[in-house]
Amino acid sequence: MEQDLIELEGKLSRLIAHASSLRAANEALRRDLAAALSDNRDLQRRVGQAAVRLDALIARMPVE
Repeated sequence: MEQDLIELEGKLSRLIAHASSLRAANEALRRDLAAALSDNRDLQRRVGQAAVRLDALIARMPVE
């Protein structure tokens, strides 16, 4: 019985450590996702601005 409790304690300790590790990894992934979403918004804005500039250049091209 005593040995079972010792084994259970060890398993519980490993489970707690693993859960803590997963929590830290999850937090890092959330930060990475937030940064990627921010970069994506910035890139979308820049592509939109480039499209407007291209449209303006095309509009100024002479028609043959």
